[in-house]
Amino acid sequence: MRSRIGSRPFHAICVPRGFLSDMYLSTTADLQAFCERARAHRAVAIDTEFLRERTYRPRLCLVQAATPDECVVIDPITIGDLAPLADLMADEGILKVFHACSQDMEVLIDALDVLPAPIFDTQVAAAFLGERMQISYNGLVHAFCGVTLPKSESLTDWSRRPLTDRQIEYAVDDVRYLIEAYDVIRERLEASGRLSWVVDEMVPLTDRSHYEVDPRQAFRRVKRISACTRRQLAVARELAAWRERRAMQQNVPRKWIMSDEVLIALVKRAPHDAGDFRRVRGTEQLSERDVEAALLAIARGRSCPTDRLPSIGRAHRSPSPEAESVCDLMYALLRIVSERSGVATALIAGRDDLYDYIDHPERSPLREGWRFELVGSLLDDLLSGNMGLTVKEGAVEIL
Repeated sequence: MRSRIGSRPFHAICVPRGFLSDMYLSTTADLQAFCERARAHRAVAIDTEFLRERTYRPRLCLVQAATPDECVVIDPITIGDLAPLADLMADEGILKVFHACSQDMEVLIDALDVLPAPIFDTQVAAAFLGERMQISYNGLVHAFCGVTLPKSESLTDWSRRPLTDRQIEYAVDDVRYLIEAYDVIRERLEASGRLSWVVDEMVPLTDRSHYEVDPRQAFRRVKRISACTRRQLAVARELAAWRERRAMQQNVPRKWIMSDEVLIALVKRAPHDAGDFRRVRGTEQLSERDVEAALLAIARGRSCPTDRLPSIGRAHRSPSPEAESVCDLMYALLRIVSERSGVATALIAGRDDLYDYIDHPERSPLREGWRFELVGSLLDDLLSGNMGLTVKEGAVEIL
């Protein structure tokens, strides 16, 4: 199979269906042999399949890997020793190419106890080249390799064995074109002088703390948490932290301990005793010990000192009409820069980032690195009155 991007030809890794069994690695010896071959290349593409519907921690079910020469499907369920894969992921001489890497990184860190590095995320990189911020893998392959992939096995239970040829073929497709897409993306980034921008954007993704869970920050992910007062947020912080630790301990989804809806109801009710606690529907499955522990968490939240009450950012700070108007102008400028540069607006900054820039420009990421190079100085000019915006032929332009 061949596709052409511009004047440069690219070749997909084609493996006849009759040879699918050769791509399926189910022994440590096979894995070791592949990892040794992979070290002959500068980069290896990686994807994972995992399940977490019934567990807190993700269960790694499959690892797909590809070099310019071959694609393989690694079966961690049947392979007892994944040390060769862990060594490959930790090898700093080989670039690991992912698409939307956060979940894959989390799963691999949990399963292998290593942080894959260095890495390159094609989803992040594509946003520097005119693609939307959350481009799918299928969209990426179509945009950069001219290939349309089927998506027929997206709800597969990857923990069941044996795998079918169709499942293996589908799994392989998730990495088959990733090295090609990386080559095209890297070439375009180098041509535009933006490769260093992407490298900077990868830095937080190679920080292990990025994937570690802080139970006391779990309340920020609770649905409808923004409707809570700061006192209620203190209760939510303690109760969500208890739920998070309990889910970790039992290795079950946090919603099996307590749903977000029940948690919010308890936060707003702030019960003092078990009888009042049990009046909230959805608490029936909790043991008496769990109820006692949850009540202690709620009490800690109620007694939190006023100067230590948490917030969830700007949702609790209503900007003035003047600040809203200034932010609108800044965002209009951001959209102009995004359209001209091809860098996704959301990747540069959101409205909250702009409000923070108004309040504390010296602490803003927009004053650092590629963001300052791209838009920071323009924002300074706009806010100091040295630049204006106007409308020409129905479009906003810089004066």
